[in-house]
Amino acid sequence: MYIRVRTEKCTGCGTCVASCPYDAIVMHEDAARITELCQLCRACLGVCPEGAITEVAEESDRKEKGQGRGVWIFAEQRDGKIAGVSYELLGAGRRLAGDLGTELCAVLFGAADGGPEDLIRWGADKVYYCDDEMLCTFNDEPYARLLTNLISVHRPEIVLAGATPIGRSFFPRVAARLHTGLTADCTSLEIDPETKNLLQVRPAFGGNIMATILCPHTRPQMATVRPRVMQKGEYDADRKGEIIRVTAAGISSGTRVIETVKEVSEVALNLHEANIIVAGGRGVGGDKGFKALFELAEALNGSIAASRAAVDEGWIPYRHQVGQTGKTVGPTLYIACGISGAVQHIVGMQSSDIIVAINKNPEAPIFNIATYGIVGDLFEIVPLLTKRIREAKGL
Repeated sequence: MYIRVRTEKCTGCGTCVASCPYDAIVMHEDAARITELCQLCRACLGVCPEGAITEVAEESDRKEKGQGRGVWIFAEQRDGKIAGVSYELLGAGRRLAGDLGTELCAVLFGAADGGPEDLIRWGADKVYYCDDEMLCTFNDEPYARLLTNLISVHRPEIVLAGATPIGRSFFPRVAARLHTGLTADCTSLEIDPETKNLLQVRPAFGGNIMATILCPHTRPQMATVRPRVMQKGEYDADRKGEIIRVTAAGISSGTRVIETVKEVSEVALNLHEANIIVAGGRGVGGDKGFKALFELAEALNGSIAASRAAVDEGWIPYRHQVGQTGKTVGPTLYIACGISGAVQHIVGMQSSDIIVAINKNPEAPIFNIATYGIVGDLFEIVPLLTKRIREAKGL
């Protein structure tokens, strides 16, 4: 789709130039011309007194828009266990499929506890399942090739994956092979009731706005979804569905995973799955402050997290970062220590069930979303809190 000026009808009045919010229309040889800055906002279409500006549909628009049926989710497994984000995707996918009046399918590569039957109990109508040994351990190349082949054959309308290290690694390769669009790190998904397009919502410009992104002319519509922002579907132990066995024959890879080495830490690191998180910001002040937070997290059997400010200072590795440019979490308990509450951090943890904020500044924005707020010096409060918890546990 593009905007065209019919120069034979244009009188050069300049009305359209003033109407364009992107400065994408210029006058050239006494006639208006659309430049590459055009964002297809269509503001100019109704202002031309001569009707010289029109919207033109390309062949690719007419050909591809109507293709595809069904909602697919990629069910990620790690170490033989289906990741929690897969069940969240089934919940979101069930809602989208209901709005479109279509089926919900899951794709599972590699053997996993509960297997494809577990995905059906959580809402899938069909599961495309391949337990080839090559796919038991994640490898970008065979995963991307097999998923691309499945999509090309069955032609779903929507395909979703988790915005996890695995999803972020191979899902863009699939979109590139299919020549379609991909929206990353979505926090909301809806179906437009008029056009039936997928409305893909994600934070943009540092979390200062929420952008709604569409892929109206190509299929499938693809998106990765942040973990812990969607609700799981309903579990039904008696639910029945279809399991379609898929073969990896013909799928080759130039690389092979020899060994996977897990990081060993005294404090749990998987923030996506954590029920209790202790997070530190610039107010922690450095390594000494984070040592106190690690002790509190250990007493609570929780995980440690940080704001971008603390990561940028080099006090803690990036893998602990929560926020717009880090991970999105939704634990039962989130303890924010020395975190001011910038919108970039809040967008990554606001879905937590209980938020406890510790900050010496009573005007800190973090108190606006906190369930409980403690105004005071974290270097006094955190050690006392750790001591009380240990005493209560008899440690």
